[in-house]
Amino acid sequence: MIASSLAVLTAGHGMETQVFARSAQSAGRFEASFAAHWQLMVQNGVATQEQTDICATYARVSTELPALRDAEVVFECIVEDLDQKADVYRRLEQTCPSLRAICSVSSSIVPDQLAASCTRYADRIVVTHPFNPVHMVPYVEVCAAETTDPEVCAYVVELLEALDRKPVVLKKPTPGFIGNRLQFALWREALALVEEGVADPHDIDIALRYSFCPRYTSIGIFEHFDTGGLALNRATCKNLFPVLSDRKDVPPVIDSLMEQGRTGASAGRGFYDWEGVDMEAYAARVNEPYWKFCSWQMPEAPMRPSGEC
Repeated sequence: MIASSLAVLTAGHGMETQVFARSAQSAGRFEASFAAHWQLMVQNGVATQEQTDICATYARVSTELPALRDAEVVFECIVEDLDQKADVYRRLEQTCPSLRAICSVSSSIVPDQLAASCTRYADRIVVTHPFNPVHMVPYVEVCAAETTDPEVCAYVVELLEALDRKPVVLKKPTPGFIGNRLQFALWREALALVEEGVADPHDIDIALRYSFCPRYTSIGIFEHFDTGGLALNRATCKNLFPVLSDRKDVPPVIDSLMEQGRTGASAGRGFYDWEGVDMEAYAARVNEPYWKFCSWQMPEAPMRPSGEC
């Protein structure tokens, strides 16, 4: 899922992109997903069919690891399993002599754990945690291990900026990094409001969509509260913080829904009733705010047979 979106991003910027799939089935899923991403870009007017055809020449998929032999950067996108990641890193150390950086898209494993599994490339491990789909959502969280060479981290940031991403370098690792900590703090409070009987999920979603969330697509929260004045902010903190949720476990409302088989859209019901919902229209709503970030400069000619880009 992440690899196909990343390949759209790198190939779409004219970078020679070699994808390693661990099975023929995975390779097939990659090809289908890669093509579907480009088709959506054409449908939404951010790429032409000619551009799509050109960019496709910059990406290849193989089930043979030696295909990565000349790689300078690897984005590791496998499951959140430290042993499986460690096995991949050992194989990269044996296969890729020119590797400058290994960028893991891990969302839950801190970089020091990843680096500890390396023997030669511990100084080249960097977590680059994106939000899916990577080619549409520009934000990337960058977190280095203690063993990471600072020049490697700087190189990765430069690469991400060349890919028109908005990287932020964390000063130290933390579970959930920045984005998920902010998102789940809001989620915890939304769940608390439901459990306290203040409002139902639909009304809370209306509050988010039509109050402050649109503001934060053009300014940041620190900008907002600075311009509002910290005296007012302090008074509000004093009054509001004592009543905000500080729950440390899974809220009962989630367990209750799951016990009823209401596990989300795939089951037909979660907090919402999804029966009969036009999911293609829903997906279009999800993607709509992000198409503007796909307006990068695409290559004007196919990749040369020599592989030089």
